[in-house]
Amino acid sequence: MTSKMLEEALASCDAVAAQLQRLDPPLEEIAGRLRRQPPQVAMTIARGSSDHAASYFAYLAMQHVGIPVASLPMSVVTLLQAPMKVSGQVVFGFSQSGQSPDLVNSLRLLRKRGALSISLVNAEDSPLEAACEFHIPLCAGPEHSVAATKSFIATLSASAQLIGHWNQETELLQACRALPDDLRAAAKQDWTVAIDALRDCQQLMVIGRGAGFAIAQEAALKLKETSAIQAEAFSSAEVRHGPMALIGDNYPLLVFAPRGAEQAGLLSLAADMRQRGARVLLAAPDDIAERDLTLSRAEHPSLDPILAIQSFYVMAAGLAEARGMNPDQPRHLSKVTRTH
Repeated sequence: MTSKMLEEALASCDAVAAQLQRLDPPLEEIAGRLRRQPPQVAMTIARGSSDHAASYFAYLAMQHVGIPVASLPMSVVTLLQAPMKVSGQVVFGFSQSGQSPDLVNSLRLLRKRGALSISLVNAEDSPLEAACEFHIPLCAGPEHSVAATKSFIATLSASAQLIGHWNQETELLQACRALPDDLRAAAKQDWTVAIDALRDCQQLMVIGRGAGFAIAQEAALKLKETSAIQAEAFSSAEVRHGPMALIGDNYPLLVFAPRGAEQAGLLSLAADMRQRGARVLLAAPDDIAERDLTLSRAEHPSLDPILAIQSFYVMAAGLAEARGMNPDQPRHLSKVTRTH
């Protein structure tokens, strides 16, 4: 029986297609507001997969718009009640359900302190949407598997479109239009070698950098959730500052090396780890001869990470099945998580 996780991952292309039909008006309005009253700093607030999507958004905002972006710990606002000086700045709240009290209360309080508040939520009419001045619907539709897939991809797509409108980048926006077809192609990449390599795996490092690090974070979380693998994500730079001491013979590493300025360092790390005896699974475009897994190319390099996680999700669903696990119902987890 096909898992809901796999069904929903394969429906990501349809979710993004639906999104592309709806988002231009709200994105143009929000982008116009951001250009008329440009903030000096942006903040993101999210947890879990949504926080990884927020990380992707942050890298794109810093690279394309040139604005510093920080992930704000919610406890600073809700528990410590710190007097945050955010007037005139912008805060983005990312969520699938928009229901977690700490997320909702953080956005509400920061808005009261003068921040422009913008929500990106999949569920309609959520408390988070109500707490914010502006809202970007993710349009992914109902998601039944506890392991989020299409809603995550929809968040990345909406983030890229927002950056394109904010910075008035026609090339990026046109590339977003091709995402549904690109996602269909990415879902067909053959990553069975990863299933074979990780079938009996108990621990794993997932490596990325830049916007690709957000994908490494999400992949590590999904491997924990759906296959009970103790997977940890690291930047290819940070892994050299301590974590590589764990590397021994056959220690598994999954390295995401899409196009971009970070790719050379990721390829160098993969080669170095292979020399140290690690079992490296290198995910890279088809012009990289030493790759183990093929990454699809989008119409714009900033969108490559979206296609990378699409290919990964299909593999992760297959890996969970190969390990005798149900990716739709991970142990101890529920679809909507409420924290304070």
